[in-house]
This record gives sequence, C-alpha cells and structure tokens, in this order.
Amino acid sequence: MPTLPFRVIAFDADDTLWDCQSHFEAVENHLYQLIAPYCEDPAQELFQTESGNMADLGYGCKAFTISIIETALRVAGDHLPADTLAELLSHSKSLLQLPATPLPEVEETLQRLQAYPYRLAVFTKGELQDQENKLHRSGLGKYFSHVEITSDKTEVEFQQLCEHLGILPNELLMVGNSLKSDIAPALTIGAWAIHIPFHVTWQLEHFEDIEHERLQKIEHFSEIIKLLK
Repeated sequence: MPTLPFRVIAFDADDTLWDCQSHFEAVENHLYQLIAPYCEDPAQELFQTESGNMADLGYGCKAFTISIIETALRVAGDHLPADTLAELLSHSKSLLQLPATPLPEVEETLQRLQAYPYRLAVFTKGELQDQENKLHRSGLGKYFSHVEITSDKTEVEFQQLCEHLGILPNELLMVGNSLKSDIAPALTIGAWAIHIPFHVTWQLEHFEDIEHERLQKIEHFSEIIKLLK
C-alpha cells in the first residue's frame, strides 16, 4: 500500500481502539439464560428486537439496553420477577462505564504515527455522550485532531467526513474492524481501508468478506506502520 495520496487516517473506535463487543456479549448471555426456557432461539429473539428498533433507536448502549429489556418482557413476560429484570437492567446500564482500555499495540502505534505526515481522526457511530465518554476514559483523545461521532456509517456519512476534513475520498485511509460499517462504504466512495478483525462481531455487523485493490487486511494493530512504509 503506497503512502500517498493519504492525508487523513481515520479510526473506528469500538473493537478497533478498545474492546466493546465482549462486554455487550456478557449482557446478551445474561438475557439468553433468562429467556431460554421460553423460546427456541434466544439470540434470534434479540436480533429480531434490535433489527426492529434500529431505525428509531440507532446504535449504542441506551438502544441496546432498551432492546434487551424489551426482548425479556416480550419473550418471558410475567415469568421474570421484578428483581430479576432489575438485575438485567443494571447489567445493561453498566455498559455505559465499560473500561475502554486500549487494545494491544493501539497506543504505541498511535504514538508512532505522530511522526508521520497524516492527520489522525476518530470516525465512529453510536450515541454521542457514550462515545465521547469512552474516548475520554481510553486516554487516546490526545492523538486525534478530529473526532466525528455519527448515527450510522454509510457512504453518505463517509462523504460528509471527507467534506468536514476538507479532503477528497482518495485522501482518506479508514481503519476498522467492521467490514459492513468501516470498510465497504469507505471503498465505495473511493477511499482506502485497512481491516483489522476483532474476535467477536455483533450480529448486525456480519458481512461477506471483501477483496479490493484499495484494501489491506492485518491481524495486529502495529502492522499499520509496516503498511505505511
């Protein structure tokens, strides 16, 4: 991958810079244990609820919490006592304080990238306050000159990102773990991309594998430096 014509390297946040999905999966498993006696496929029940809520609630801890409680009530109904639902609610709300500890090699790589002639940005989707708080807790905010939090990440939002940064699409390099949200729309508008998969993937982010001349795939965050040399 050539170093030019990049001017900006944008990073996804959740499951790219810090672990997020494994904390969500712990809450999902809590729900599944509660509703398993009352349905055939607990995961499908939650997926159905989240899919139905997506247009109105979008992404983030608050939307997830509503879908968790809604699924529990819809599937198990009066079988779950109030204190059991309260525990599930408390577990869900704990996601608002997940540690946001940087994943291995992330901070060291961002430090090294300070010496390169690129602007670094965060481009992530989710609920504004939640994402801002996670970035603050991570301690990584000092490495980025631009932070953009959006309700979704499609070609439209990627085009808007380029406009806000004052660059052409082919001057953007996007780094992220989601083929659906980080990689596919970036490639569609003419940007470059680096895919670094996370060990778990949210069901709504599942996507077919992509091969593209402007896409590189890596396993370790520090490999970004090698690709830019």
